Amino acid sequence: QVQLVESGGGLVQAGGSLRLSCAASGRTFSSYAMGWFRQAPGKEREFVAAIDWSGGGTHYQDPVKGRFTISRDNAKNLLYLQMNSLKPEDTAVYYCAVDRYYSDYVSDTSLEVWGQGTLVTVSS
Repeated sequence: QVQLVESGGGLVQAGGSLRLSCAASGRTFSSYAMGWFRQAPGKEREFVAAIDWSGGGTHYQDPVKGRFTISRDNAKNLLYLQMNSLKPEDTAVYYCAVDRYYSDYVSDTSLEVWGQGTLVTVSS
């Protein structure tokens, strides 16, 4: 059974940084693209970033470009999201996801969320 466990969320002031982690088990994650989604209060879940199986390709939504960095450690089955210059609008529950089919990122629609998420709160 696939398990994705997110951690690293918390309360931070605007302009601060957080590093999220996602521990993966139950599947050969090193063979698949992975990503991050977030869901703000009262809003739908949205795609944030994705990374190819090798870590060689990364993809970001415009609101986080230049501020967030996605990375992975396949030897440890870990996915990361380094978040810098945080803004109040980044407040959300962040979820990691694994691609159902592909090793290189194709579309956020093929990414599947399994975890419970970690809450990030950015105060102004």
